[in-house]
Amino acid sequence: QVQLVESGGGLAQPGMSLRLACAASGFTFRTSSMIWARQSPGKGLEWVSGILSDGSDTAYADSVKGRFTISRDNAKNKLYLQMNNLKPEDTALYFCAKDREGRRTTVGAMPFAVYDYWGRGTQVTVAS
Repeated sequence: QVQLVESGGGLAQPGMSLRLACAASGFTFRTSSMIWARQSPGKGLEWVSGILSDGSDTAYADSVKGRFTISRDNAKNKLYLQMNNLKPEDTALYFCAKDREGRRTTVGAMPFAVYDYWGRGTQVTVAS
């Protein structure tokens, strides 16, 4: 059974950093592109970042570009999101999700329907 479990969220002051992790199981992680998305009352569900199955390409939403870094460790079946210089507008519930298509060759924002499994999320709150 596919399982995605996010961790690493919490409270942070503006300018501080957090590192989120997503532990994956129940599927061949190394062949699946992955994304991070976030949900907040003001902005709804927003795609944040994506990474190809082998980590060879990444993409970011304009709102986080230059501050966040997505990475993965296929040997450990883990996905990460390093979040630097956090801003109050980064406050959201952060989800990881897997692409239903194996070995995709391009990465970027796509309709959420292409992501067939989602974690339950980890809350990030940025406030002074």
